Amino acid sequence: RALCDQGIPVMAHIGLTPQSVHQQGGYRRHGKTLDEAKILKEAALALEDAGAFSVVLECVTEDLAQDISKSLQIPTIGIGSGPNCDGQVLVINDLIGLSIKPPPSFAKPKADVASIIEKAARDFISEVKKL
Repeated sequence: RALCDQGIPVMAHIGLTPQSVHQQGGYRRHGKTLDEAKILKEAALALEDAGAFSVVLECVTEDLAQDISKSLQIPTIGIGSGPNCDGQVLVINDLIGLSIKPPPSFAKPKADVASIIEKAARDFISEVKKL
């Protein structure tokens, strides 16, 4: 609310928040239990009330994402939360296969850029060693 009161646009983010993934018990789907779903829905409503212009729903169950989307007047943007959000987004590294780790279960990479970069680096190292 304080940010919105200062005129700073706020796009809220609930569910999986990668910056605090370890405190949340790792990468997992959120909203599976009734208690957790209730907390997330209440958070979304409170964020809208505080002035957020939209809410990102990351790795939230499809049913909960749909329920939250129907309950809010502001748009929801899903990331791994199913098709019933107002919009969709995906981290570019997951889309183009640029991660060292396997991508999240909801991401289907359309390329394998990591292997191209790795090959280029190995080729460069080989050339430098020949100097």
